[in-house]
Amino acid sequence: MKGLYCRVGVNDAEPKFVIQETTLPEVLGGHQVRVQVKACGLSALDLKLLEDVGIQRDLIPVGREVAGVVLQVGSDVAFFQPEDEVVGILPLDSPCSGLCDTIDIDEHYLVQKPEKLSSVCVAGALQDGLCAYTALHTHARMAAGHTLLVLDGASSFGLMCIQLACYHGVKVLTTSHSQQKHTFLEQLRPSVARVIPVYKDSSDLLPVVLEETGGLGVDIVIDSGVRLQEDKEPEEMKLLPHKHDIISVLGVGGHWVTSHQDLQLDPPDCRLLHLKSASVSFLNPEVWTASSAQQGRYLHIMKDIVEKMSAGVLRPQPEEAVPLYEATVAMETVQRHQKKKAVVQL
Repeated sequence: MKGLYCRVGVNDAEPKFVIQETTLPEVLGGHQVRVQVKACGLSALDLKLLEDVGIQRDLIPVGREVAGVVLQVGSDVAFFQPEDEVVGILPLDSPCSGLCDTIDIDEHYLVQKPEKLSSVCVAGALQDGLCAYTALHTHARMAAGHTLLVLDGASSFGLMCIQLACYHGVKVLTTSHSQQKHTFLEQLRPSVARVIPVYKDSSDLLPVVLEETGGLGVDIVIDSGVRLQEDKEPEEMKLLPHKHDIISVLGVGGHWVTSHQDLQLDPPDCRLLHLKSASVSFLNPEVWTASSAQQGRYLHIMKDIVEKMSAGVLRPQPEEAVPLYEATVAMETVQRHQKKKAVVQL
């Protein structure tokens, strides 16, 4: 059978995505589950992260968010049996590409897929759901009555944050990056308290947030990227807030969850955070599969995400599935950040 792999470029050359023949072992490991893949989500590979955790291969498997049907189980598997529908995220060091017809995966990375939830929907939204859950519950300790600012709420991750927060009784403010996204966010149900059109004037963010919160600031900020400098950023960064603006909108005891890996805080920024007794957390959802220390909590989160999707609490924007023969082109588009996500239907 064939799978999709990434051949890392030398000297900053662009990575190449290639179809390679691969085989599975004849005998399953004790806790292994053999799954026939029905759909696979494609996200951009973080090659720097793989290097940092010591994963260095000539060919890196591509496609980790999978949904499928159990074909066979190992002798020690306790939670699954053949013909169960399952969903999961392959660990960083998995030798399998999620675009193979059949994969072997440890049972502790899988949860049952509700029958009425489509494989394409869950494969396309699982990673964003995990990020939203990690940001709001694990890092920010979200609770009813809190006020949340989600930056770029129309993104797939932002939308998951909004829906999860609204379900828990949190007041949500968000920003829009275009007129089309602004209209989409204003029509969301349950509705958000305020949509701030930063595409018109990014300096509106702080006064609008303070107006909405009576001058107190928000309890939680979830960003989608940050500007570190005022004037040396490329054009596409202009819609992102400056780090000082984010710290300024935080209330006392507030919590900022950032996706910016290279965030740099200067002494005045730290001083302002100290005065507010506020905190910063870095969002890296890969820690769940990189360490088995909190495996039970991870599986609880995954199960809750798919159940909320099935119940309609989380309603991801539908991704149009592409056929397997277009997977290489789709992955190249995602890796260049021309598209956030792609889903391949097998």
